[in-house]
Amino acid sequence: MIGLDTSVVVRLLVGLPAAQAREARRRLERAVEEEEPAVVSDLVIAEAYFALQHHYGVPKAEAQRILRRFVESAVVQIDPSNSLTALGATGGAGLVDRLIHLRYRGLGAITVTFERRQGSLEGAVRLR
Repeated sequence: MIGLDTSVVVRLLVGLPAAQAREARRRLERAVEEEEPAVVSDLVIAEAYFALQHHYGVPKAEAQRILRRFVESAVVQIDPSNSLTALGATGGAGLVDRLIHLRYRGLGAITVTFERRQGSLEGAVRLR
């Protein structure tokens, strides 16, 4: 199994720098050919989400769509697997807040926050 770092994911998505993007693609293709699972952490998704916006000017909604398509491909899997739902959500809590919340839910924990939108998620408690 290989775990893809943010630098690899971003290069796969934007194709820059070109030489590194080609190398990332070759490594992922080799994993597919050898039936070696490729995993992407929810932390990588969060970091890539911000990198796409900050460094490449991709709007939030588009960055979220791009990342969702990437992890829904048959090539990679996301960990934890319930993180995929955060990439499909619109409105309310932001992507990273949803990823945090889903990770806590997976542990059976309640998310405690001061954030109004995150506090409105099922299984979250907003402090005042």
